[in-house]
Amino acid sequence: MKISGEDLSRHLAQGLAPLYVIHGEALLLAIEAADTIRLAARTAGYGEREVMIADKGFNWASLRNSAQSLSLFSSRKLVDLRIPSGKPGVEGAQALQDYCQHLNADTVTLISLPRLDSATQKSKWFTTLVEAGVVIAADEIALHALPAWIAGRLKRQGQSADGNTLTFLAEKIEGNLLAAHQEIQKLALLFPAGPLSFEQVKNSVMDVARYDVFKLSAAMLNGEVARYVHILEGLRAEGTATVLVLWTLAEDIRTLAKVLRALRHGSNLATALRDARVWGTRQKPVERAVQRFTPAVAERALRQAAQTDKVIKGLRAGDAWDELLQLGIRCAQVKAAGQRG
Repeated sequence: MKISGEDLSRHLAQGLAPLYVIHGEALLLAIEAADTIRLAARTAGYGEREVMIADKGFNWASLRNSAQSLSLFSSRKLVDLRIPSGKPGVEGAQALQDYCQHLNADTVTLISLPRLDSATQKSKWFTTLVEAGVVIAADEIALHALPAWIAGRLKRQGQSADGNTLTFLAEKIEGNLLAAHQEIQKLALLFPAGPLSFEQVKNSVMDVARYDVFKLSAAMLNGEVARYVHILEGLRAEGTATVLVLWTLAEDIRTLAKVLRALRHGSNLATALRDARVWGTRQKPVERAVQRFTPAVAERALRQAAQTDKVIKGLRAGDAWDELLQLGIRCAQVKAAGQRG
């Protein structure tokens, strides 16, 4: 069974399941979910806890033995298994499947995993965990959902903010929930309960966004000009190498061109995306760009990227960051065929 992190407390209020699985890249959300489960287990009388880290060379037989053995001082136990790589291997995969066949009410098992790709989530061992237990995905929160998330966090500490202030906060903390959590807690220390003004928030909150070249490229493909400029400025301030930024942008433009050519030759979108190896978080931005771009427009963008490459290498006069700005803005401003005048 899959539930969201927001639903976890309501689920636990109805009683503990014998197995919980947390996976995802949002470390704050994963930590909070795990802590919530551990607290519920302690409150329910699971007095013993054993932490196991399944790294290279881990003895998977110890997992089964741990669940079956209880100390003299406790009749209930929490097995806290962590698989840092997210890859249990052949032996581990079989051990996890076997383990799920012998769950009992005296042992609660918590399995923590990192972000899993789509292939791993379809694997036999992971689908067995989903069928046998409760799975919580600790995914990063998208920018459009961050204002509501922040509002919920402020409400917990008796504070609130208007829509513009929440949007400002979201742009400052995007992609770095751990730092965001600290900034929101800081607001509780600085100001009393009640509404927060924009000036209060602006003057107290640091820019803790974790700028990401892949989010930059997604903004370009999505047609989000202002966001593209904001992320590019952040990458520049952090000292990100221009060659890395250009490589990411050019690679996505090249992939988009490949998809567009396939569509021009009669392929359907799903097949074109699969053949271009577009999946996961890249899929939606590419799909949106397909609605705006033509093969010719994509080729022009690639030629501009080639000129930017010459600037970066010192073979052509110009400012590399300005070239990257112009490249991204031009691509983000491409209009769909029906909107071109």
